Amino acid sequence: MVLAAVAAAAAFLWGLDPAWCLAAGVAAPVVAAAAVHFLRGAVTGIGTPGPREDPAAAMSGTEFEDHIARIARSCGVPVIMTAITGDWGVDIIVGHRPNRLAIQCKRQARPVGTAAVQEVVAGAPMQDCVRTMVVTNHDFTPAARRLAERHGCELVGRDELPRLRSIIRRATS
Repeated sequence: MVLAAVAAAAAFLWGLDPAWCLAAGVAAPVVAAAAVHFLRGAVTGIGTPGPREDPAAAMSGTEFEDHIARIARSCGVPVIMTAITGDWGVDIIVGHRPNRLAIQCKRQARPVGTAAVQEVVAGAPMQDCVRTMVVTNHDFTPAARRLAERHGCELVGRDELPRLRSIIRRATS
């Protein structure tokens, strides 16, 4: 209300017509509210990672597993998170028997090697899973890629993470 009166008075002092003074009084609060909304959105946007940024970089290993499990749950299939110890190299179990998917999550600062592929391939039968996948926020070594290809293990690296939901849907259908 005060802003409207100040805007109308300023317009009058500038020598504008009374109709323009009224328009300035009406428009000032609307413009001020829109500016506040715009600035709030701009500040929020600054803190939101872009498509080229790595949101997993700030996560711990456990938070990364939770993040991957949330993506899997959004596919509408059952998701089981295994215990931290004694999991046979399988962090997440996705889907229905007999076509369950074993996922090994690796949040690392360097490329993932063959050990992750070996763990999930060996642990999948122990968890009653027939398909395997390793998901990372980084990339894979050439040796890990060769081993995964040999054993039919799906590798999902940093570049494929945005498509993880569709990859999981395809793997569990």
